[in-house]
Amino acid sequence: MTEDSIKIKIINSISKLTRNEWDGCAAFHLDSGLKRPVDPFTCYDFLCSLERSGSVGEGTGWIPYHITATKQNKVIGAVPLYLKTNSQGEYIFDHNWAQAYERAGGRYYPKLQMSVPFTPVTGRRLLVSKNAPSHTASLLLQSAIGLCKENKLSSLHTTFCSKEEFNLGQELGMLGRVSQQFHWVNDEYANFDDFLNALSSRKRKNIRKERAKANNFGGQIEILTGSEIKREHWSYIWEFYQNTGAKKWGIPYLTRQFFDEIHETMRSNILLILAKKEEKYIAGALNFIGSDTLFGRYWGCIEDHPFLHFEICYYRAIEFAISQGLKKVEAGAQGEHKLARGYIPTETFSLHWIGEKRFRMAVEDYLISEKDAVKQDIKILSHFAPFKKGDDKNA
Repeated sequence: MTEDSIKIKIINSISKLTRNEWDGCAAFHLDSGLKRPVDPFTCYDFLCSLERSGSVGEGTGWIPYHITATKQNKVIGAVPLYLKTNSQGEYIFDHNWAQAYERAGGRYYPKLQMSVPFTPVTGRRLLVSKNAPSHTASLLLQSAIGLCKENKLSSLHTTFCSKEEFNLGQELGMLGRVSQQFHWVNDEYANFDDFLNALSSRKRKNIRKERAKANNFGGQIEILTGSEIKREHWSYIWEFYQNTGAKKWGIPYLTRQFFDEIHETMRSNILLILAKKEEKYIAGALNFIGSDTLFGRYWGCIEDHPFLHFEICYYRAIEFAISQGLKKVEAGAQGEHKLARGYIPTETFSLHWIGEKRFRMAVEDYLISEKDAVKQDIKILSHFAPFKKGDDKNA
């Protein structure tokens, strides 16, 4: 397919491109002077680690089906796209849609998924280089829709996309879906106490009590980045990850090799927060560091201690973000308990193209109602945020 000499191609592995070719579209830090990518998850190393480790591919429900756009033999656009045979690892759930579609006699799977597997983090999905023609993003999205039509697939889903892509997709006839997560925002705090001082007196005291109890677990907490992270640390992270996976979704999505892969290529953009007791790690969290955001990804433990989860995943993450001048902490999907810890409700966006007209109309009606409910939920939750109100600014 071509348009204005732009050629669209499907590749079944990101390894068909070089790191510079993909990251020239995904990572603007390459030519902007930033030390870290804005979004580490759409960069070559993360997506390649998923493929090389067998975390995606045959038998996983995620088959790479990436789209590239080239002009004059130079890659100017790319899309992380997957042929899905289930709805696992997406975090914007459509299981009910699939069941309804198949009860009506349709075939919901396979479908196309434009996203980062197992990663509920907002970011660009239409990866376009800075010098690409202005219509390149639109062409990439239309090409993905075209693939659905040509192959008679039920649907295309673009999850955790940017607000700009959300607007573009709706202009092209896709259905917009609004969800919410809890994010911590750095209001230029000098340190953790400065952040606490922005909270109401009761919430401030509660966090201090939680932290005191958490740090009384009988060991110490280590903060590791870059070369401080050793191969042996990943055996513990894998153990924690398996433990949490077994509790939440049964079989862990990622393979053990994935952690070895990111050790080799992404350590400089990784933060491990580990609790150690009697020379053994008993709990920990894996975070990825972007240019302005800390992304909390996986937590696990082999011993339960009061409030240790909050300390490692939320409070230590906030401390690190403040120390590094980061603007935000995104601590993953769901979790209203984050609200009391200073994480505020934030909209997230996804797009959905559905080929069957009547089913599309039913989903559209549902999404309109859902959007209103999400907005109302955010409004109510925001009222209960722990920050000082007008009458207790001096508390």
